[in-house]
Amino acid sequence: MQRTVLLAKIHNCTLTGANINYVGSISIDEVLLDKAGILPYEQVQVVNNANGERFITYTIPAPPNSGIIELNGAAARLGIPGDRVIIMAYGQFTPEELKNYSPTVVIVDEKNRLLEVRHYNDLLSKL
Repeated sequence: MQRTVLLAKIHNCTLTGANINYVGSISIDEVLLDKAGILPYEQVQVVNNANGERFITYTIPAPPNSGIIELNGAAARLGIPGDRVIIMAYGQFTPEELKNYSPTVVIVDEKNRLLEVRHYNDLLSKL
């Protein structure tokens, strides 16, 4: 049996744009995708802290170090620039793989600049 668990997240990033005329997805700074281990075109869940919206889409890499986090297509109606969002990817794991597993957490500042890359076990030990 496989279980679906959090693979990685980009925590509390800031929406920089919303483009209704684009053909769907969320554009994310390529450096942030890489540090999180989230692939281009991978399915992600986006949670908008400003309005409570939760939706699923896929990633498109934005230029590296651009700080871009932009909702595209229909998703552009679910947030506005300045909203804080959490972007999460999930993976399928066997119980054996989960024994020593901890999700990756990418922490950014208000301009979506990388601050640090952590793992959940590290973060939880500091609570």
